[in-house]
Amino acid sequence: MFAFLRALRRSDIASCHGQIASGDMLLVDVREAQEVAATGRAEGALHLPLGQLAAAADPQNRARHRALNLNKPVALYCASGARSAQGVLILRKLGYTEVHNLGGLNHWKAAGGTLVR
Repeated sequence: MFAFLRALRRSDIASCHGQIASGDMLLVDVREAQEVAATGRAEGALHLPLGQLAAAADPQNRARHRALNLNKPVALYCASGARSAQGVLILRKLGYTEVHNLGGLNHWKAAGGTLVR
């Protein structure tokens, strides 16, 4: 339970933004496709709905998404920060060591992040 509470804590977007912009940190949108279609997504974000994240990130899965790497920092966001917190826990269980919960898409926008449709 306490791990989930820690995962709910949002990381500072400004401190992650430079790494995301340089490609040193992967930005992942864990919302559903209809949410992305309705609101757009953060520029440069990989879209992986939360229900697909474990399979896409599992290093043992031959069909995993190649952008996900245990050694590369990952930042997640959703609509409010709850699903991205769940995603943080999933990735940590898979062995990812640097995983950040950025909160919701509105947090991204408020921090000056760009959206694409």
